[in-house]
This record gives sequence, C-alpha cells and structure tokens, in this order.
Amino acid sequence: MKSVRPQVALDRGGVPDAASVQADWEVAQAKVRRLKYLIMVIAAAVLPALALPATLLARALSVGSSRSFAVVGWDALLLLPAIYLVLRISISQQRRTDTLIGGLTHQLSAAVRVASEEAEVREVQVRRQRFESRLANALEMAESEPEVIDVIERSLDSILPGMPAELLLADNSHAHLLRMAVSPNSGSPDCGVDSPDRCPAARRAQVQLFADSEELDACPKLRNRQGGAVSAVCMPVSIMGRTVGVIHATGLRLESIPDDRVEDLVVLAKLVGARIGLLRVIAETQLQAATDSLTGLLNRRSFDSRMSGLRHQDRSMSIAMADLDHFKTLNDTYGHETGDRALRLFAQVLVESLRSEDVVCRYGGEEFVVALPGCSPTSARGVLDTVRVKLDAAVAVAGLPVFTVSFGVVAAAADEDLVDIVARADAALFQAKREGRNRVVVHDRQGHVVAAMASGRGSSNAATEAAVG
Repeated sequence: MKSVRPQVALDRGGVPDAASVQADWEVAQAKVRRLKYLIMVIAAAVLPALALPATLLARALSVGSSRSFAVVGWDALLLLPAIYLVLRISISQQRRTDTLIGGLTHQLSAAVRVASEEAEVREVQVRRQRFESRLANALEMAESEPEVIDVIERSLDSILPGMPAELLLADNSHAHLLRMAVSPNSGSPDCGVDSPDRCPAARRAQVQLFADSEELDACPKLRNRQGGAVSAVCMPVSIMGRTVGVIHATGLRLESIPDDRVEDLVVLAKLVGARIGLLRVIAETQLQAATDSLTGLLNRRSFDSRMSGLRHQDRSMSIAMADLDHFKTLNDTYGHETGDRALRLFAQVLVESLRSEDVVCRYGGEEFVVALPGCSPTSARGVLDTVRVKLDAAVAVAGLPVFTVSFGVVAAAADEDLVDIVARADAALFQAKREGRNRVVVHDRQGHVVAAMASGRGSSNAATEAAVG
C-alpha cells in the first residue's frame, strides 16, 4: 500500500500552520480509534461464528481426548485470515501515523530553524535600531563639529573594536582630505589618500570592501604597507548630497568585517554627514546674520551683542568711530564697484592691524566702529594712526584711487550706555573731519579734545596734542 506524506500548510514565514497541524493529528487519532473498534468487532463477532465450524471439523477428524485440541487448532486456523487482515490494517495505519509524525517533526524542526534565524535577524535589527537611536541622540546633543568628532571616535571603537579606524574629511577647498577622527583605542590606519577625488569610495560614492590589499582590484593606497597586507572597508561620507570624506578601517588580511558591522558604519556615515551638514548650515546662517555681507565684519546688531558681554568684564576700553574720507566723491567718480573695493580693503587693513580680542563693526555705509578692550585712548590713538599708515600702503598696492580715513576716539565709561559712548566717538570723528580729515582725534567725556594726530597722506609727519579743560 502506497503511503502519501502528509502536506502541512505553511505560513508566510515557512512555519507550519497550527490549525493544519492540529487537523492532521486529529485525523490520525480518529483512524487509530476506528481501528481499535474494528478489532473489537472482529473479536466479538468472528470468534463465536468460527466456534461451530471448528467444533464440527474437530469431531469429524479427531477422536477421544485429542478432540478438544483439534477444536482449538481449527479455531486458530480459521482465524488466520482475519488476524492477517487486522495486522495488515494495523501496520498500514501505523506507517501512516509514523509518516505523519515524521513529516510533522521535520517541518517543525524546519520551523524552529526558521524561527531561530528570524530571531537572530530581529536581534540584529533591534541592536542596530538601538545603536542608531543612541547615535542620533548623541549627535543631536553635539553642538559643534569638535563634539561631533568626539562622538565619531567613540562610535568607531564601539563598531570596530580592535580595528584601526579613522574619519577623513575634505577641507573648505574640497581639494585635500584631513584626518578629523581616529579610533581612540586602536589608532589610525593611516590612509594615504590626500584628496576626495583620489579616493575610490569618495569618488564612486559607494562602500568599498577589500579582503586582501594585495589583490589585483584592491585600492592602490592599501598596498605596500609596513605591517603587510590587510583587509579594509572604506565608507563614503556625504554632506548635503556631496561626498566630502570617508570612514576608513583596516583589519587582518582575509578577515572580513561582519555585515551587521558594515551596516553600522553605513548608519554612522549617514548620521554624521547629516549632523555636520546641519551644523555648517546653522553656522553659515548665523555668520550671515551676524556679519556684513560686503566686508565680513560684524554688523551693528552683532556688535551691540558682543559689547554687552565685554562690558561685563569690568575692563577699561576705548571706542573709535572711523569714516572713509570723501567716500561719496570716490563712489561718484569711480563707480560703486570701486567704492566696494575700498570698503573691503579698509576692513582688511583694520582687522590685520588689530588684536584678535578687538571688536570691529561696519556701523553703516562707510562708517566703522572699533572697540579696543584694555586699551587707553592714548594707546588707541597710536594703533589707529598705524592703521592709517598701512592703509596708504595697501591702497597703492591694490591700485585703487587714493583715499584716507579719519577716527574719533573716546574712553568707554562703565556707567555709560553704549549709544552715548558711540555718539561721543562720532562727535570726535566729526571734529577730525572739520580739522582736515585723515587724522585721529581723542575726546574726553565732556567732548573736549584730548589729543589729535594727523598726517599728509597716511604718513605720520605731524602731530599735535592739546589738553583742554
């Protein structure tokens, strides 16, 4: 009798359907019960029916005391076909049951294996989601690129423990790659690529995996290393759609990095690129909001904000107001483009002549304000006269029409509003204009001239000092 292996319905994950398994098992159990009833029926009906023929045969064929044994023998002989039939049915049903159990066991084993594999996949997914969530949270808290770099270094150690890893990012010119982060506990793999255009991963914007740096199609920058052949992974980093760097890590030759770790690097590169890009956009926006677009100096609002912080330091300070002499004539005669060049040149000379702690602002038009913390008006006068000298030389080098600048300087009193201080500096500047321009005039708090310096065309040929009141 041919047995048919039971077919168990499977769900979408390859796991036997519970209802189907239960139904098949109930069918098998029902057949076993029917077989038991059949045997009982055969025993109850056939044995009495065969007793009479067996007795008659025994009487006819045997005599004396052997007649009883003959009856039993004939009973057994007549029962053999029934016994054979029952055994045949029992064996067939047992085979079917064994086949069913074997099939179910096999399918359940496969289901357990599939479930185990799915559990491992889910575990990896959960771990990656947890890592991505924690990384995103850490990067969100990072308010500057140095803080982002710190997060990257700790992440590299977490993702690739024991493997040298680094982050290379392009500079502002996008012509050079700079090493920005290195795995703290494993060191740097010292990638020899010096430009994004020369990095296969950055150029292709694709993850590059190399099992052996000596293979024909391995990155040339991986070859001939002092420590011998290595395996490597190069993960491109993009900022606002442009590949600007790469995460580079090396391991032992022919030692492949697990796929889940590669996926973690993909997450790291994606989130890091997004965060750095956002910080740079914010910084650029803040810079544009805080600076004058033409000269790059602080605008008036930013100057007021910066001064609010400086004046809480309880330091002496001088404030100077500057104005380019005859700027309107320069603009009207040579055009606005020349006027813009003159403003940019003066701003450059001013910044290069002052200290990093000094605050320079384009106050409006051709007017500038300079704050010199810790500097007396007399010292400020000398500094600003040097600016006039340097401006004369810079104008000649730049090939611009000759122009000069006048300054008004005052001391900033601690109890005085910034608006009033600037107004006094403006009054000193106005006097410098009245006295012939191209000079530095210092006023005291009452608006009296403390000192004045002037020169012909930016050179310090004459100086006058007068104390008033």
